[in-house]
Amino acid sequence: MKSVLTIGLLILSNTFMTLAWYGHLKFAEWKWFNKLGLISIVLISWGIAFFEYCFQVPANKIGYSENGGPFSLVQLKVIQEVITLVVFVIFTLLVFKTETFKMNHIIGFVFLILAVYFIFKE
Repeated sequence: MKSVLTIGLLILSNTFMTLAWYGHLKFAEWKWFNKLGLISIVLISWGIAFFEYCFQVPANKIGYSENGGPFSLVQLKVIQEVITLVVFVIFTLLVFKTETFKMNHIIGFVFLILAVYFIFKE
């Protein structure tokens, strides 16, 4: 149960972080948003990122083996990176329809997934 909760919280966390990091690039299509300066955009992104921490910190606390969770620190990090990649790909395909993924991107993603396999291999 802790592993499912940890992964679910990491998915939520990375969804907010992806929105904070890349959402402003799409928000630029809104007329009112284009009138904002860089400081305003940073503060909006920071506000969105606050929610990333609201999910990331509990995910790591619950999932970490020294707190009774199922994952080592290295495993938590690798899981988080792969979730970040998956959330980013989904976000990009849904929001930035002009972006395309090429074979070298797919090969890189496969290597990251292989990294998960090797990190979890005993």
